[in-house]
Amino acid sequence: MQSARFLTNSMQNPGISRILNAALEGVDPGKLVQKSLIHLEIAPGNLFALGLGKAAEPMVMALSKTRKLKDALVITKHASGKPRESLKIIEAGHPIPDERSLQAGKAALEFALKVGVSDTLICLISGGGSALACVPVNDLKLAELQNLTSDLIRSGAAISEINTLRRSLDEIKGGGLTRACPGTVISLILSDVLGNSLEAIASGPTVANPTSNKDALSIINKYSIPAPAHIIDYLSHERQDQGYERVIPVRNFIVGDIRTAAEAAQEQARHEGYATQILDLSLRGEARSVGVDLSNKLRQSIQKTNRPFCFIAGGETTVTVKGNGRGGRNQELALAAVTPSADIPGLFFITLATDGEDGPTDAAGAVVTGDSLHRAHRLGMDPEDFLARNDSYSFFDGLGDLLRTGPTGTNVNDLAFVFGL
Repeated sequence: MQSARFLTNSMQNPGISRILNAALEGVDPGKLVQKSLIHLEIAPGNLFALGLGKAAEPMVMALSKTRKLKDALVITKHASGKPRESLKIIEAGHPIPDERSLQAGKAALEFALKVGVSDTLICLISGGGSALACVPVNDLKLAELQNLTSDLIRSGAAISEINTLRRSLDEIKGGGLTRACPGTVISLILSDVLGNSLEAIASGPTVANPTSNKDALSIINKYSIPAPAHIIDYLSHERQDQGYERVIPVRNFIVGDIRTAAEAAQEQARHEGYATQILDLSLRGEARSVGVDLSNKLRQSIQKTNRPFCFIAGGETTVTVKGNGRGGRNQELALAAVTPSADIPGLFFITLATDGEDGPTDAAGAVVTGDSLHRAHRLGMDPEDFLARNDSYSFFDGLGDLLRTGPTGTNVNDLAFVFGL
């Protein structure tokens, strides 16, 4: 994994940059797969590999370096562009599925069907898979699926809720991929879901669906999502394959998650001489509320902590979109922290999407300092006005404090760092 450059107008600290890079390197998908293979028992027979998610390519490549593959398919958002003669790679839409997602879903099911009874299919799953491969049920049109997904994201629904609906409306999710495979199935999973709920990661293509159509319908009603009548009718009846279990059990393994990243960052912070603590890796709720709460708690803790220090938190917040601005949950969380963080000397409050993509922007997060509020006021910017418009991107772009890493090739939720120098 190539190191990212964590430099902004306010942050030029190489030690902090090394700590942030350590978090990403700690969840290097290829290295995690290689480590998991050391003790993984695989029966004789042909070996097939299907990668699905933002980290699919490096995960499949790591497998191919240690095991001979009969065939391999990668479905991802951003391919590396490197020549991969042994791989078929499909790039598809995320977070909103597109026509390529339909092609990818069809290709994935056809690939699973190729696996013989005495063969093994290793699925390498990571976040983003829900949108990247789709096989809609019951004449559900792509435009309808796109609208449902977009409306739920903008409503502030949690990813677990969005994926509950996706599992009910898609043949490949909720164990659909394994139902199509005649052979043995093993899944190596890089988790981007708090609590590592297997059915929620990429909507569980290798995990039986624990939720029902009734659950999916309740989510549509909870957020008042406009849905076509035929979808409401479909969700009013349970699927016949609900809860279906394969005769041959599937083996699912988590190879890395947000704690893996946080602990790697913590180790590097100690090496850099920081007093360090992992505070909370289950942050959830509205990003702006979490930003204020986290800032206020940290303001109290900072007075009792020797410097230099590094606090680490993480999770996955949501944003209820009411304005027409640009941004993502990490940028909005940081924007909400600007005012509570004012006048704290030596402070760096940094938010980071571990996949390098925060919302529909080219930023991974943002940097807040004790001087951010005053600098913004000198430029005629009020953070509250930008929050009201959901325009965190423009705010931090104006300050020159957006973090831009580009796609990182991994994906394990979001991290927040607070440094005191």
